[in-house]
Amino acid sequence: MDTPQRPVREALLNAAAELLVERGYRAVRMQDVAEAAGVSRQTLYNEFGDKWGLAQAVVLRDNERYLDGIDQALSQHRDLRSAVEAAVLFTLELSADDPLKKTVLTGAGGEEMLPLLTTQAQPVLFTASERILDHALARWPHLDRERLAEVADAAVRLTMSHLVLPGGPPEHVARFIARMVTRYLEPSVPKTR
Repeated sequence: MDTPQRPVREALLNAAAELLVERGYRAVRMQDVAEAAGVSRQTLYNEFGDKWGLAQAVVLRDNERYLDGIDQALSQHRDLRSAVEAAVLFTLELSADDPLKKTVLTGAGGEEMLPLLTTQAQPVLFTASERILDHALARWPHLDRERLAEVADAAVRLTMSHLVLPGGPPEHVARFIARMVTRYLEPSVPKTR
């Protein structure tokens, strides 16, 4: 059987996201998602495999929305430090108002999905780190790719950690992460005595 067309996939993801926020992971049935999207349950299973696969796809799609905003934030700044600060601030502020993130992070029926942002977050982390790395190197080609890859991964992990357990006002966290990134990327200069 053929894979559903893109509009069908989007309809399934939209329906799933809405139902996950409304009911929580445990209470959402695959049949409910299929009915809400107007497709057969078999179409849903063919596309995502199972409920966990569907939940992963919802989180990954949600992550793409964040990454689009991060790309835009990075593009609006000439210097790396202010760009990183804006990107982190965007992420933290958007997540504070994101109904899906609230469902997952507050345990309001979405606690089963928490691993998608913590212990099983590899797809989210990899996608975010790679996309940020590509964007930053295109914007600031003089940066060392290896060092940038290391610090981008650390910055993404640290930002995600603050999504799960906020450690202060978003502005302070964003400034701290931006300082960390830019200090790490500063070229090593031998100290003179």
